[in-house]
Amino acid sequence: MKLVELVLLVTLILSIALLLTFAYMYLTPTSEIRNLAVFYLVTTYNPQLPFYTVNSPEAVTAIVWDYRGLDTLFETAVFYLALIAALALARKLYVEATPEFNKGNEGLSVIVKTVTKITSPMIIAVGASIGLHGHLTPGGGFQGGATIAVAPMIIIIVFSVLYLLTKRVTTEKMLLLRSLGLIGIGLTTISAFIIGLTAGRTTYVFQNMPKFDAPLGLPDKLNGVLISGTLWFFNLFEMLAVASGFTMAFIVLMLVKKEG
Repeated sequence: MKLVELVLLVTLILSIALLLTFAYMYLTPTSEIRNLAVFYLVTTYNPQLPFYTVNSPEAVTAIVWDYRGLDTLFETAVFYLALIAALALARKLYVEATPEFNKGNEGLSVIVKTVTKITSPMIIAVGASIGLHGHLTPGGGFQGGATIAVAPMIIIIVFSVLYLLTKRVTTEKMLLLRSLGLIGIGLTTISAFIIGLTAGRTTYVFQNMPKFDAPLGLPDKLNGVLISGTLWFFNLFEMLAVASGFTMAFIVLMLVKKEG
């Protein structure tokens, strides 16, 4: 019976492999690159085209925050409103941390807690690196913020959610940080526009690098370090907003509900 099952399993795997081979040969699109994709590839980082380039070698971040930045802004706003709705539903449904809370007896073992104390700052550092280097390498504000949010999630599991509350990491403070991140994104969105207004020159909302009809823009470098204009700031504030937003959601989901 086991031999029959093994033969059937091998046959199934080979059949799937054969199907995928034919699908790759006959169903894949043409190898020609679309004109829009060529435009992105040519202009993402090209100092020879100063009025078109984003001055960022990371094409995904350039597309997310420059070519289609308005769409990303609305996505961030939707996430923000969803978190506010979650807080509204969860209000007054939890017990606040009390002085009687015994940190020594809650959560997992001492070994796990010690390892968590060591690795949590490392997780935050890696997340910050992913977010702040998102205009240079794969990553960005959302990825970096989501990585940072792993630290409070692990702390909740290892120490319990009341541990965060005793450290004054509350939903109210996380909502404040989330709001600051969203405000920062909004100000970055209109930064070039404000510069244009003060200088009496034409500029646009979501403008990054200078354009033909709007020669003012944000600098692509700061003290010789490539920041790609607005992209570094977008990643910074998005990282802050996402990390605090996820942390707030984790706290709400793990809060201890009142009896009765």
